[in-house]
Amino acid sequence: MIFTEARFLVFFLVAFVVHWALPTNRTRKLWLLGLSYLFYGAWDWRFLSLILFSTLLDYGIGLALERSESSTRRRWLLTASLIGNLGLLGFFKYYNFFVQSGSALLSWLGLPAHDLTLQIILPVGISFYTFQTLSYTIDIYRRKMASAPSLLDFAVFVGFFPQLVAGPIVRASHFLPQLVEKRLWSRVEVRSCLTLFLIGFIKKAVVSDNVAPITDQVFGDPDSYTALSNWVALFLWHVQIYCDFSGYSDMAIATAGLLGYHLPLNFDFPYFSRNIGEFWQRWHISLSTWFRDYLYISLGGSRGSGWKAMWTGTITMMLCGLWHGAGWQYVGFGVLMSSAIILSRLWSHFVPDGSAPRRAVTWLGPLLMNYFLFINWIVFRAVGWEECMEMFRIFFFLDAGGADTISTLWMLVFVAFAIVHTAFFLGILQKWIERSSDWVYAGSFGFLCATVLVFMATEYQPFIYFQF
Repeated sequence: MIFTEARFLVFFLVAFVVHWALPTNRTRKLWLLGLSYLFYGAWDWRFLSLILFSTLLDYGIGLALERSESSTRRRWLLTASLIGNLGLLGFFKYYNFFVQSGSALLSWLGLPAHDLTLQIILPVGISFYTFQTLSYTIDIYRRKMASAPSLLDFAVFVGFFPQLVAGPIVRASHFLPQLVEKRLWSRVEVRSCLTLFLIGFIKKAVVSDNVAPITDQVFGDPDSYTALSNWVALFLWHVQIYCDFSGYSDMAIATAGLLGYHLPLNFDFPYFSRNIGEFWQRWHISLSTWFRDYLYISLGGSRGSGWKAMWTGTITMMLCGLWHGAGWQYVGFGVLMSSAIILSRLWSHFVPDGSAPRRAVTWLGPLLMNYFLFINWIVFRAVGWEECMEMFRIFFFLDAGGADTISTLWMLVFVAFAIVHTAFFLGILQKWIERSSDWVYAGSFGFLCATVLVFMATEYQPFIYFQF
């Protein structure tokens, strides 16, 4: 069940009406928990056992951490949480990857290797709710928060359906306090939530789903297409991945908001960033801050020598890349990102403020950052290393062996995206939405809904981040 399906809209309508009709906070939480398990079970009911395991494990460990004063015992409890959660994530997501990598290494060394891979289905959203529960036990271990008031509250936090399968990654310290008191309808910003949901729906169903077949074709066999078609596909992917993931985040935040709950901002116009470091402060914010707070700082952060800080940052970005997928190309994606961040910091350190080169790079920052993103997207999106190398050759040298083409009219999608995205970045459309009367807003909303039905893709495409 995805947010752009008709059955989800029916599901949410029932959820919304009953939620606000229930008289007590406890009954509402029980209703939300049942709905969340039903929502997740629609993918594969067998994987509900994983959510229940993580919920019971970390709730119990959280209570034990809060009651324990022994530093040794507390370390063992946190270790149990790390092993339990990362063990599940490692098995389902990375077992075959490490087995295949080990077999390839043995074969390269001339040693016998056996195929020990398993037919493993990756549970949807396991990377997201695993990180959520880990943040809970780590924060209690660091004495930054108290344990959940009840098992029901913690279960709702872990399974809350709007963000369960693709984020944002919500911290317990942010969400659990919202469950203490009954939500009030008078505090719900209905217009903002409806607008945000429609924006996310358009991003996903109209933009991302329509360009997905084009990018799939070209990235699957780049050498069969002309250099121009490869470039067009890369521009389209630049739009697709942003609209797909930010669209999901928009709809998740909106649906939670309509139920009275607040989820954190996950995207903040990342394509207007001046460098890659700033990009990661604006792109998938809940993930990048999670790696910063729970991995980078734990490894030492910026403490110590500059070389140690760069090495720590590289390890963090490599693991962040690996989080996105079980493949060496994702590790390469993380290394490229880390290298760009290091170069940006070195530039800022050695090139004086106010100098002509510094001013030029600052002025050209967003353009250079997006150009570098194109290079990274090739590594991120390519089907394999062979296709990745082919696309690099085409990208840099315009050396394509194929004659297949895709229409350059698809670039109009990129142009339209750039115009609308810039208008939102400058706040032009937000101001119009805020100042318009209820009648004008209702008419505009209805017109856009009708337009969506005309232009939305005929086939549903899974959200890209479901695979993560």
